[in-house]
Amino acid sequence: MFTPKLFSTLKTYNQQQLGRDVLAGLVVAIVALPLAIAFSIASGVSPEKGLYTAVIAGFIISAFGGSRVQIGGPTGAFIVVVYGIVQVHGFNGLVIATFMAGIMLIMMGLARLGSVIKYLPYPLITGFTSGIALIIFASQVKDFLGLKIKAVPVEFIDKWTSYAENVHTVNPYSLLISITTAAMIMLSPRFSRKIPGSLIALVLTTIAVQWLQLPVETIGSRFGAIPSLLPKPSLPHIDYATIKQLIQPAFTIALLGGIESLLSAVVADGMIGGNHKSNIELVAQGAANIGSSIFGGIPATGAIARTATNVKNGGRTPIAGMVHAISLAMIMLFAGKYATLIPMATLAGILVVVAYNMSEWENFISFLKGPKSDRLVLLVTFVLTVLVDLTVAIEIGMVLAAFLFLRHMIKSSNVTVLSKTEEDKDQTDLASIPRDVEVFEIAGPLFFGAAYKFKEAMKLLEKPASVLIIRMRQVPNIDATGLKILSDIHKDAVRHKTKLILSEVHSDEIRNELKATRLLFAIGKANVTGTFTQAIERSKVIMNK
Repeated sequence: MFTPKLFSTLKTYNQQQLGRDVLAGLVVAIVALPLAIAFSIASGVSPEKGLYTAVIAGFIISAFGGSRVQIGGPTGAFIVVVYGIVQVHGFNGLVIATFMAGIMLIMMGLARLGSVIKYLPYPLITGFTSGIALIIFASQVKDFLGLKIKAVPVEFIDKWTSYAENVHTVNPYSLLISITTAAMIMLSPRFSRKIPGSLIALVLTTIAVQWLQLPVETIGSRFGAIPSLLPKPSLPHIDYATIKQLIQPAFTIALLGGIESLLSAVVADGMIGGNHKSNIELVAQGAANIGSSIFGGIPATGAIARTATNVKNGGRTPIAGMVHAISLAMIMLFAGKYATLIPMATLAGILVVVAYNMSEWENFISFLKGPKSDRLVLLVTFVLTVLVDLTVAIEIGMVLAAFLFLRHMIKSSNVTVLSKTEEDKDQTDLASIPRDVEVFEIAGPLFFGAAYKFKEAMKLLEKPASVLIIRMRQVPNIDATGLKILSDIHKDAVRHKTKLILSEVHSDEIRNELKATRLLFAIGKANVTGTFTQAIERSKVIMNK
């Protein structure tokens, strides 16, 4: 379960697959270069931080992960989180939060929570993903239009107010470059699927700006030179006060990283017909974030678009992802100095397309036409992500989804009194039930949410019966509250000299719970029957005593 996919794929590895993996790794590196820089700048940190992350975290995720083709690195999903942490706690706070998140992810993997995380409600995921996309778009308006604003406000509404007040400062050259970049990316698949449109746009717009000496802002003019080598690793200083301060943003990074990486792995499985190991994937994601923080990087996770690029170009083993990371390191070393020439408007155009692709607007609209509960979770998560905070959005969205699920489960649970004048669905003659025997049937899980229904139904008894049969053929499971209710009913039955019979207890889980709580012993094994007919016969025996 905790063996990386790399080890199993190497058993049947051959030279032909090596060639395909190397080619795929090189292509993905080219795709990842502008994205790593763009995500880093949009997150409020210097451009090289994204490159450090793509190299270090990308290598670790591929080498030790649970997916054959997962490509890891900085992603658009983290822009909102990282930007917020940097604004409040500074870059050092981000490094510590990323390190802590890495530890949390490893703990999640070792606790085998991988299968739980990937089954989060899809309206919740779509809500915060669409919200992040809108925030990314809003954050790029300044550079997309070339507006002359010294400091863009952090809050969403304040951003748009500032843009409206400064719309007269639009730089037509920046706007032209941004639109051209976005158009190239959107149209490039029609002409070439091998060379990514983002790279074509980046190279051509950079050349055009330098050749024509256009008055637009570049990476160099804003951030200065970009280092060509990785920094020396250093462990962040963490104390109890720091942990208390950063525990919530660290948990957000861990949860978001876990969700994104497992979603990407599931998508990849569908493309290659594979089966990833979710728990070792979480462990690798944790190690990758620890590694990224040690080298001064930002949070990392599985990147769906780059993973898909890897698959489409022939990558089928983790070697491709490792080649992608090594290739990026080589590009940094030999061509990093040229990255300072890239126009900010070009990066804004790239990120606007990323935001559009992230928006999942088709899924968003389809959920709006769906059940009310899905709509509520979607809209609450979306609005809170945009206007309040991603952490709050995920927390409230998960709680809301859980309550709505409980509400649905409570509705699906039912307790009825069986009439002796009816014919049972299983053709059991209810008229054969002795006169002083009452029969109740429970349908659905007997858990704390449905327990009150059981209590209310029991009040329908006008007087204590000699025998009370509770049919449990449609009860798949029971929780502590359900067991407590059964225990209370048994105590009431003893007080009123009523014999309690549990009929059709088919679930081994329920039988084990009855044994563990000694309720089986208290009721009596003979009074816990496998069929309703046996329960009726047992009631007759009791009545004749």
